[in-house]
Amino acid sequence: MKINSIGDTGLSVSPICFGTSGLGNMPDTYGYEVDEARANSTLQAIFDGPVNFLDTSNNYGFGRSEERIGAALRERGGLPNGFVLSSKVDRDADTGRFDASRVRQSLEQSLTRLGLQSIPLLHLHDPEYARDLTEVTADGGALDELFKLKEEGLTQAVGLAMGRLDIMLPILRDRPFDALISHNRYTLLNRSANEVFDYAHSQGMAILNAAPYAGGVLAKGSAEMPRVTYQLASETALAPVREIEAVCNRHNVAPGAVALQFSMRDVRVASTIVGVTRAERVEQTLCWATAKIPQALWDDLAKLDHAMDDPEAARDYQPG
Repeated sequence: MKINSIGDTGLSVSPICFGTSGLGNMPDTYGYEVDEARANSTLQAIFDGPVNFLDTSNNYGFGRSEERIGAALRERGGLPNGFVLSSKVDRDADTGRFDASRVRQSLEQSLTRLGLQSIPLLHLHDPEYARDLTEVTADGGALDELFKLKEEGLTQAVGLAMGRLDIMLPILRDRPFDALISHNRYTLLNRSANEVFDYAHSQGMAILNAAPYAGGVLAKGSAEMPRVTYQLASETALAPVREIEAVCNRHNVAPGAVALQFSMRDVRVASTIVGVTRAERVEQTLCWATAKIPQALWDDLAKLDHAMDDPEAARDYQPG
């Protein structure tokens, strides 16, 4: 696989990144369970493959995602050479506190679970859910602490990972981030991240586009997984998904391949973060990434409407 640079940090990543929230067992979000054995076999398939990029977070599955990754890394004797691990500092799950001391505490928890001395790429995660946003943005707050961690060598690169674009863009404008993660906001269904992506690309930030399948429905299908952006979906909400499925079926191409390549073909996107929870999904992702998609299919999709609003505005956020 070709690799793309994360700014001038010395990190280079594959155009696909595997996301591991589901590997932390989050049935409230995804609607199914993932046990330790299944998670481990998936992680080993990832480490055995050509992708060199893995994303997790302190709060995925209340820490289970990082714990399971740490166990897999110990089996392999540590982080493979050239492999980039991305994690995130998170607010306190009980109080919502997200000040500088919480950033330091979150990183220490992650390092312990992962069995590492540093994390290559570290993001500040979901500040919109903090009890007080000023704890994050004020002088001496969480963001200042994040950049201090980079100065101390505890991470090579720092990013911002969140949903709310109206909060995200002002923060990006105020800080020299190396990378960002946006999820569910640049897909076949929704393009609301366009302005943020344009700005970040103009500043040389690496754009990591997460959840190209809109929470899984574009990969598994509306019949099997009638959920859009992690919520059970009405027939109205599923209608655009079924229009996309109909176009893909006419051209005999898997909707998952189209959804993935829609993100990968955008020159602004350094890597697309794809969640997987089974070993066979790793190989499927690689096949979808290289599937031949006729221009006529892209032309047909261009005729369909896409949303520009917040796809998670009505989401009932569940950390598990």
